[in-house]
Amino acid sequence: MQKKPYMNPYLAGCLLGTALLAAMYFSGRGLGASGGIKYAVVSAVGAISPQHAENSPYYSTYFKDKESPLKNWLVFEVMGVLLGGFISGAISGRLKLKVEHSPKISSKRRLFFAFLGGVFFVYGAQLARGCTSGAALSGMAVLSTAGFVTMVAIFGSAYMFAWFFRKIWI
Repeated sequence: MQKKPYMNPYLAGCLLGTALLAAMYFSGRGLGASGGIKYAVVSAVGAISPQHAENSPYYSTYFKDKESPLKNWLVFEVMGVLLGGFISGAISGRLKLKVEHSPKISSKRRLFFAFLGGVFFVYGAQLARGCTSGAALSGMAVLSTAGFVTMVAIFGSAYMFAWFFRKIWI
């Protein structure tokens, strides 16, 4: 199958904005991926140690209504993003299992740093009470000062950290 060209970035941005507007209109909330992961972790803690989840001031708030945290719409959003990514890759002829990395590092080292970056991302998203899509994009869409500050902090810190890690990729 021949690769199809990527979508026009302006069209993609307009579609993302439309999806964000629809999410705010229908759910009263913006988009965000870290919330779905949080609900999955909370559900796992409740399944592994129900007594701990009941007695914990943090976890018990998620089990007050006796409904599984996995029924939160953010969990379905994350599953939809994953499924949509696979469908998009299959349609465009780009769906394959491969690790992209610099010739200077191994696939194993690249995967280690990707995992480490993901751990830092999830931890930071919980500290910030939102990820890039939730805090920055959704915040900026409603002209929140915090959304703009978050976006500047994300790009600024990425620029600073890139200097330290550039030798891994170049």
